[in-house]
Amino acid sequence: MKHPRAALPFSLLLALPLSLSIVACSSGDVTSGSGSSTGTTTGTTSSTSSTGTGGAGGGATTSTTGAGGGATTSTTGAGGGPIGGPIGGDRPVTVHVPPSYEAGKPAPLLLLLHGYTATGALQEAYFQATPEADKRGFLFAAPDGTVDQTGAHFWNATDACCNLYDSMVDDSTYLSTVIEQIQAKYSVDPKRIFLLGHSNGGFMSYRMACDHADQIAAIASVAGAMYQDATKCSPSAPVSVLEIHGTADAVISYNGGLVGLSTIPSAQTTVADWAAFDKCSGPPDATGAPLDLELTLFGSETTVLEYKGCEAQSSVKLWSIQFGSHVPTFNPTFIPAVFDFFEAHPKP
Repeated sequence: MKHPRAALPFSLLLALPLSLSIVACSSGDVTSGSGSSTGTTTGTTSSTSSTGTGGAGGGATTSTTGAGGGATTSTTGAGGGPIGGPIGGDRPVTVHVPPSYEAGKPAPLLLLLHGYTATGALQEAYFQATPEADKRGFLFAAPDGTVDQTGAHFWNATDACCNLYDSMVDDSTYLSTVIEQIQAKYSVDPKRIFLLGHSNGGFMSYRMACDHADQIAAIASVAGAMYQDATKCSPSAPVSVLEIHGTADAVISYNGGLVGLSTIPSAQTTVADWAAFDKCSGPPDATGAPLDLELTLFGSETTVLEYKGCEAQSSVKLWSIQFGSHVPTFNPTFIPAVFDFFEAHPKP
């Protein structure tokens, strides 16, 4: 077996509490995988999504929800193929469709990218973005990375995180193709395609903004970081960026530094790099009102730093959770605040 390139305990990159793992299993949140079926129950609304191997028709399945939930459609499949084939190919992806969706009426799209060792379903059990996606009419998907030699899911994002065994997988192209496949099956507003990632998923969100700025309107990263060498990123257009980072993060340090054998920039350098890419004018503004996002920390613990005057109406922000950890205990205001950022920053 090939030995990993770094000695850091990378399993900590998404060391979610055990209770979340239990929630992910017991709640039956929508997952993507071949030959499996799951159910979701939220309040009075229940839905069932299934995935299968699918044939030439793409393996589409339709599920309905109970009172107050409206109808949802989940399209999955296996076997790869062109854009018109199953979404995600051999990594099939379930698309959650909001009750308000109407074919022919473009809807925003959000992809949720999990951290190292997690899955899309586990990440969603933590963030619980689906109810807000339903409320705001977002198409929503939480794809999975590939599995490394330790059995952990990962994204091949940057040189720092988290391809520990030198895999040749091209997750940048994979996710770009997933977006195109969703666009081929659903009415997606090309000006409102967003990514939300945690840890390794945050790194991958930055990678996508670097590589596919023509597709992505905005990203939000929780405990992620950019390349240490910003010249490795060459976005073709402005992308709005929101970095959310705990100042006491012991895994991906707020102040930057070593991650295994690689170096990452600080949270402030990460957003400064994007302010330069987006051609923002002037110094950052730190006068914004603080936010209360973390359940276990007293008061409005999150400070706001914003770069303004950015090209193409883009925006770059840093939400610093004072004394926040790598896995914050977010309160119910967190996900709506992230959706507010997305809705305020479509492509022009």
